[in-house]
Amino acid sequence: MATLKALVVDDASFVRDLVKRTVRQRFPVIETTDAQNGRRAQSLMSRTSFDLVLCDWEMPEMSGLELLQWMRQQPQYAKVPFIMITSRGDKDHVIEAVKEGVSEYLGKPFSPEGLSKKIIKVMGRRLKDAMDHGGKSMDGPVDAFKESATLLTQKRDVPEPRPEPSVNAPDSDNPLLAASGPTPAAAKPAARGAMSLASVRFADSTLKSVVKDINLTEVRVIARRDQVFPGILDQAVVDIDVGDGQMARLNGYVHQLQAVDKRQDTDFVSVTIRFVDEDPKKMEDLSRFVARFRAGGR
Repeated sequence: MATLKALVVDDASFVRDLVKRTVRQRFPVIETTDAQNGRRAQSLMSRTSFDLVLCDWEMPEMSGLELLQWMRQQPQYAKVPFIMITSRGDKDHVIEAVKEGVSEYLGKPFSPEGLSKKIIKVMGRRLKDAMDHGGKSMDGPVDAFKESATLLTQKRDVPEPRPEPSVNAPDSDNPLLAASGPTPAAAKPAARGAMSLASVRFADSTLKSVVKDINLTEVRVIARRDQVFPGILDQAVVDIDVGDGQMARLNGYVHQLQAVDKRQDTDFVSVTIRFVDEDPKKMEDLSRFVARFRAGGR
């Protein structure tokens, strides 16, 4: 029986479901409620007491940082653990969240193990006592995603270090131009536009790629086969330079993996990422990039 309550806040229902599933499977003593933005979370928190808040940063109506600031001003929530789960992992944002009283910071995409460790860290003895009282063990995090698409998901044995994402890399870092011999016609970017690089981040790796096509729903990128690839339904964050020094960090999941050539030894793989964000600001940034991409960067 659940004895603790957690509030999951994210504008993307896909991400909320992943967080809730991890918490439910790993910590059955925690009951989860979700909200699509900070304003809705604020309303729920005014009516119900929560023992833990797991929150995104960028959301419409009220951001995660604004919710955190409001929380710390409420006597009943002044010391309640708050885990910021976001794709904004640069130093300045981390420092800003720490100043406002964040308990822990978890970058997207996250693994079930990573999320579990953060929850254990901020909940401490209270969570352990609740688990012990319920006869549950906290030994060894459970992979909350194993129940979904087991046959379709490619598992990685050894995680690679995650380099800093960069979409402004020189041509020498281009995963397609680095290939030996001529680039296959099928792997070349659309003739209508200049080559656009994208860094696609997963829980255990970063994929350097070239944007083949993009719209407001999804992006299709081409990447060299010699990199570490994700599995179907894995979380992803697509970092795209939208101009004027601005970076759009779009949350999504792997919708499709496909060989570029109709042969087993193809050098390139096509990856389709389906976006899940509902933040109007992100959609505005994406719209500008799509228009520029289709106009050929002119």
